[in-house]
Amino acid sequence: MSLDLDSIDAKILDLIQRDAGMSVADIADAVGLSSSPCWRRIKRMEEQGLIERRVTLLNHAKLGLGFEVIANVKLSLPSRENLEAFERAVSDWPEVVECITITGAVDYFIRIITTDIHAYDNFLRDKLLGLGLVSDIQSRIVVNVAKRTTSAPLGLISPFISDNKTDVSE
Repeated sequence: MSLDLDSIDAKILDLIQRDAGMSVADIADAVGLSSSPCWRRIKRMEEQGLIERRVTLLNHAKLGLGFEVIANVKLSLPSRENLEAFERAVSDWPEVVECITITGAVDYFIRIITTDIHAYDNFLRDKLLGLGLVSDIQSRIVVNVAKRTTSAPLGLISPFISDNKTDVSE
């Protein structure tokens, strides 16, 4: 794996993933560059696909969306057609904030955010079971979140980050 990153790029990525609203000037100041070279580095990393998008994280509880469920879903018949149909349906359901195909006894791990247990029951009956594709659902209500981050663990890729770039104007 070859990444064209140096330690300044890594610092920029770290800052952006912690606060997507930081101005280029503030990022540049924090990494020791002027604004133009910093902006060019950010643009390059966007073009390379390292930066997919910048988002704002909302407080679900303050919005009245404090009921979270982790569900393991097993399809009746996990054929290509059924997997694709399930994934198409899930992509249209705003309650599902994460859907992951997994290996093992179940087919999917989904994370659902909604208002309360009654709304979740309606979601189960009307949407998830209403598809006619699901044979088993194991739901776990989230009581407390000890850790949740959207940050990539950049420290794990440090061997791929070089300090060999000499021109910081890139």
